[in-house]
Amino acid sequence: MLSMARPLSYIQQEIRELSDSDKEALLRQIWEELDGPAVPDVDAAWLDEIRARSQEIQDGTVRAVPADEVFDRIQALLKR
Repeated sequence: MLSMARPLSYIQQEIRELSDSDKEALLRQIWEELDGPAVPDVDAAWLDEIRARSQEIQDGTVRAVPADEVFDRIQALLKR
């Protein structure tokens, strides 16, 4: 089959003419293609990690650090 590729400038112009929702849909599709195939069971692995960390907080084996404190520490490190 013969390739009928159009110059990028034509494609860019066509994209500019799309509605915002169509642009968003196109962007999501392109991002998914660039991101590569989904890793099997990744969602389940993240859920397991969340449960484990939550349990550590509940058990008191780790201490949650408030976001303000984290940002203050970062600012102090950046000022060094």
